[in-house]
Amino acid sequence: MKADGTAWQLQEAKARFSELFDRAIRGVPQIVTRRGKDAVVVLSREAYESLAHGDSSLISFLLDSPLVGSELQIPHSDEPAASRVDFSGDDY
Repeated sequence: MKADGTAWQLQEAKARFSELFDRAIRGVPQIVTRRGKDAVVVLSREAYESLAHGDSSLISFLLDSPLVGSELQIPHSDEPAASRVDFSGDDY
């Protein structure tokens, strides 16, 4: 199991299924691995329904943002983004 407690090796998940189940029900997705690779995620029914049937419209997502109506001012430039990238560093 990872340090954050959300990933389980398959054998451990089988042996401690009630604990895995309880964590998922409490809203913490549980990852089950097989042969060292993430294989499945166990979610609560509520989380699954939200993902499977939620409103997937980007426009709806943006309109539901807590920032709607906040008059947040985001500065921008008319300069093309590529001309603002600095490739002079040694990190490349």
